[in-house]
Amino acid sequence: MNENPMVPDIAAIEDDGRALSGVASMGHAIKPDEIDISHGTILYLDDVTVSFDGFRALNALSLTIDAGELRCVIGPNGAGKTTMMDVITGKTAPDAGKVFLGQSIDLTRMSEPAIARAGIGRKFQKPTVFENHPVWENLELAMKTDKGWWASLRARLDGAAQARIEATLELIHLEGEARRLAGELSHGQKQRLEIGMLLMQQPALLLLDEPAAGMTDHETMELAELLNKLRGTCSMMVVEHDMEFVAALAGETGRVTVMAEGHVLAHGTLDEVKRDEAVIESYLGR
Repeated sequence: MNENPMVPDIAAIEDDGRALSGVASMGHAIKPDEIDISHGTILYLDDVTVSFDGFRALNALSLTIDAGELRCVIGPNGAGKTTMMDVITGKTAPDAGKVFLGQSIDLTRMSEPAIARAGIGRKFQKPTVFENHPVWENLELAMKTDKGWWASLRARLDGAAQARIEATLELIHLEGEARRLAGELSHGQKQRLEIGMLLMQQPALLLLDEPAAGMTDHETMELAELLNKLRGTCSMMVVEHDMEFVAALAGETGRVTVMAEGHVLAHGTLDEVKRDEAVIESYLGR
C-alpha cells in the first residue's frame, strides 16, 4: 500500500484483477499480464533499430530503466529520443531488437491501447487537456475505469474515487483551480494537469517528452518538485533539453543517459556525462 496519501497509489490493480506493477513472487510473473520486476528492471530495450527511408533513427539502441527510477535522457535534436518513445508506446514498430516491460511483456507484439492498459503513460511536449471542461472533470475523465457507453452512463464517483481526485489535485498544486475551465490555465498549470490525468490512469511507467518546454523558470521548478515527489511511486523517463531542469531531477546521484545518432553515447551521473569528451563534442559544447 502507498504510505503517502498525497500520491495516488500507482501500484494498483485493475478492476479485472490484472496487476500493473509490483514484485512477482519467486521471480516469476504470477498473473499473465503482471509486470514482473523481480529483477529490479521495468523497461528493457535491446539492440533496437528503426530506419526511415534509409536513415537510422535508432541504431542498435540498448537501454534499461530500473523499477521506481527517474531517468533523464538528453541529447541533440535528431538523436532518436522521440523515436525511442514511439517504439516503447507502440506508435512505431522497430526493424529489429527487443522491447520488454518487465521480464515478460513484449511491447513489440502489442497495440498502442494495449500498451497503455499494460501500465505505460506518455506525455507529449504540448499539453493535451479537455479545455472546455473544468480541471476536476479532466481528472475524472482520465480515471482508469470501464469506458464503455453503458458503464459511463451509469457511472457515479464513489468516495474512494473522489478522494483520489482530491489527492491528485493537491499533488499537482491545482486544488484551488478544481472548478476552473482547463483552457483558462497557464501553460505550466496545463502541463501539471496532464501529468495528473496520467496519474489517474495509475501507470507503472511514465514517459515525459520535454515537459518543461515553454515554461517560466518558476513553473519549471514547480514541475521538478512534482516529479521528485513522484519518485519511487512509479518509474519515469524524462526527455529534456533544459539542463537546469535535468539537474533538479538528477541531483548528484541520479542516472542520466545521453543519446546521439540513435544510440547511447554516454551514461552516468549528470556530473560524469558533462565531463565526458564525447558528450562535450556531440552535445554540450565547450
